[in-house]
Amino acid sequence: MTESSQETNLPFFKDQTSLGRRSFITTAMASAAGAVWARDYGDDTQPVRYPDPDIVVLDDRFAKYKLGNTPIQRLYHSKNMLWAEGPAWNGVGRYLLWSDIPNNVQMRWLEEDGHVSTFRHPSGNSNGNTFDYLGRQISCEHGTRRVVRYEYDGKITVLAETFEGKPLNAPNDAVVHPDDHAIWFTDPGYGSLMNYEGNKGPLELKEAVYRIDAKTGALTKVTDEIGKPNGLCFSPDYKKLYVADTGATHYKDMPKIIKVWDVVDGTKLANGKVFASMELDGRAGLADGIRADVDGNVWSSAGWVGDGYDGVHIFAPDGVRIGQIKLPEICSNVCFGGTKRNRLFMTGSQSLYAVYVETQGAHIC
Repeated sequence: MTESSQETNLPFFKDQTSLGRRSFITTAMASAAGAVWARDYGDDTQPVRYPDPDIVVLDDRFAKYKLGNTPIQRLYHSKNMLWAEGPAWNGVGRYLLWSDIPNNVQMRWLEEDGHVSTFRHPSGNSNGNTFDYLGRQISCEHGTRRVVRYEYDGKITVLAETFEGKPLNAPNDAVVHPDDHAIWFTDPGYGSLMNYEGNKGPLELKEAVYRIDAKTGALTKVTDEIGKPNGLCFSPDYKKLYVADTGATHYKDMPKIIKVWDVVDGTKLANGKVFASMELDGRAGLADGIRADVDGNVWSSAGWVGDGYDGVHIFAPDGVRIGQIKLPEICSNVCFGGTKRNRLFMTGSQSLYAVYVETQGAHIC
């Protein structure tokens, strides 16, 4: 694999492990200790009275996407699952794949009967997953600091693991462009900041977003103008790239935002700016996984604040928050799937949730 000759300015990674997800977990536990969740998803609970009160219209533009006669469903829950992430829908197999990063496994939910099983173990402490336009699975592995592709014969092809002679930090999430099949991915390094989600080690590269050329395998850095790039997605026309910035976990005073860039010639980024703030009613959590629907709305996981905030926040193309899906757990990531791509799947800490909406995902998973 070849790499670009672009120079990289390395930051001083002081106290990278002193903050981060662990501090957010501590805060969340403290705030939740006295909280009473308004919703119980156990098997013996009372049914939801329609319309589901946890699907919230904040702006009239969201009203048409809310179905009045459908509930938020918890499809799977396990006390043994530690941190569910990276959902991806396989349209041929009609299954949802996701990662449990600390347990080093990938799980699979079958649409036909709701059966859940272990799909892959070990998984390299995989985080984000997606499928390319030939149906092959792409995974971002924390434990190995690489992006891989699973081939038809079961073999693993390493797509990226170093940049300019230095190991990647710990790739996080990936998307595939349909025109040239290039793979774009983020590399914030969370899996290397603790043994819990990977293998602890130094970060030698500035956090960045990369592009893998599908023909040559060349790895190019497309931007490092961001604190810690996390989830990412294209707009429906692939003219914009949205990236969640979770730099606030490790860098003081970093904004909790989603950024957007113009995609130039299908290979470069320009004009980076803030797309949306995660602040709501004076409270600001973090966006993580994001996906766009066919109308250009961005559906973002949201968490680390508490009841009434955690779940999914929906932003119109102009960046205005227009709706919420409230969950009793921190939501890490989302994807559209189902036979008609009109079902939003949400990985929430120790559970998998889903809800039907009156729109469709803009991309294949």
